[in-house]
Amino acid sequence: MGQRPAQERIEALTTVRTQLVHERTPKSRAWRERSLKSLPLGVPSSFQDSPPYPIFFERGRGSRVWDVDGNEYADYHNGFGVMCVGHAHPKIVEAISERAATGTHFAQPVAETTLLAEEICQRFQLDQMRFTNSGTEATMDAIRLARGATGRDRIVKIEGSYHGHHESVLVSIRPSRDNMGPREHPASVAFGKGTPADVTDLTLVVPYNDAEALDRLLAAHAGEVAALIMEPVMMNVGIIDPLPGYLAAVREVCTRHDVLLIWDEVKTGATIAHGGAEEVFGVAPDLKCFAKAVGGGVPFGAFGGRGDLMEEIAKDGVPQLGTFNGNPLSARVGLVAMTEVLTHDAYKELNRLNDAQLAGCQRVIDAYGLPMHTTGMGAKGAVMYAPSPLRDYREYAGFDAPGVDADLSYLSWLYEVTEGVFMTPGIDEQWTLSVQHGDEDVARYVHAFETFASEVTGQYPVALPDAATPAARDERGRGGARMSDLPR
Repeated sequence: MGQRPAQERIEALTTVRTQLVHERTPKSRAWRERSLKSLPLGVPSSFQDSPPYPIFFERGRGSRVWDVDGNEYADYHNGFGVMCVGHAHPKIVEAISERAATGTHFAQPVAETTLLAEEICQRFQLDQMRFTNSGTEATMDAIRLARGATGRDRIVKIEGSYHGHHESVLVSIRPSRDNMGPREHPASVAFGKGTPADVTDLTLVVPYNDAEALDRLLAAHAGEVAALIMEPVMMNVGIIDPLPGYLAAVREVCTRHDVLLIWDEVKTGATIAHGGAEEVFGVAPDLKCFAKAVGGGVPFGAFGGRGDLMEEIAKDGVPQLGTFNGNPLSARVGLVAMTEVLTHDAYKELNRLNDAQLAGCQRVIDAYGLPMHTTGMGAKGAVMYAPSPLRDYREYAGFDAPGVDADLSYLSWLYEVTEGVFMTPGIDEQWTLSVQHGDEDVARYVHAFETFASEVTGQYPVALPDAATPAARDERGRGGARMSDLPR
């Protein structure tokens, strides 16, 4: 276990690097001020509001993005994991151009709709599926289907997980120590205002990586629960991996209690493996939800699974509607992304690059004695700013174990953004690689991370294997950190 640098030093470096962000991005700051007049928080989605202020982007190509001030970044945010195809991929650009030239919306089926449905069913082992326009809609429709098929109203979700912004799942996303209840009986805590208490109460909560707690909860509510919805890999808390045997145990518990199992693969689908979580873990849920990377960079969502469940939609018993569902533009782009870009070979390269980046960051952590660790798979990875692998949200939040260090996490992000790497803002996110990333991007990321590590620990750069650092170091951003003025 590494040693945490002095808080005084962390705060001093945070001030220095924040000032450097201000110096580099005056146009973003001006656009933020202008946007506050027409948009709450100055952003189109509240998740895009992050300190010191949102960075306004102008364009992207390949693995790189440019902000409105002209700063170039290796993009590891990738639109909250959407852009696994990379920016302006030639095949995606061609697909958008061709479809735009022949019509983008009819509210009638087109051939691409069926072709993409067939590809998604085959790839993710579904009997049938339906389209939506976002991950929120996908989980909302899957839960409605589960309730309609079972005739039950209650659902169960994992404490600390995010499944979109509909009322059934805006529950216990970030509960505080004061209102979350005991681990044995977690409380159902509304996330923000606007959700009726009666709706919140229909959603029960269990910790991740605890199949026994799920078993007890379902036994206590026998015959009441329609479904458990969960991420197979918890990804709204950085990355928390399932313990060996946990997902298989969840499957067994749900089957035994006659409760449907829904996997939210909005983040894992088409990122951690060609076939998503079922390919990695060998466990099959009853329904799966998709969005983000599956759409190839345009608005997209989908859900599907067992044929007998999906038949409830065909019987006109469970409504599943949407003017833009399966629209020609999204269908064409998704089809090209699934069949021509995110291929089996693409995942071999994504795994190679991710392994190199995880190993490089871990070598930095070990060399500088930092209280952190790395984890990831496929296109997804993270430096977790906690000394040991985490089991669930309560450990992540620091309630049951040394959790994620928010101050170190934010300082690391400041170093990345001022060293030419755009990592997803916020301590609860992870990086996403694209098929257009390469070794140079990995080297840039690890170099930025080592710059952070060397300065926050007050050490000179440590000689690391070539795979962990770029062949030739540069001094990007170093002028902002006046090391002689910082506390040791």
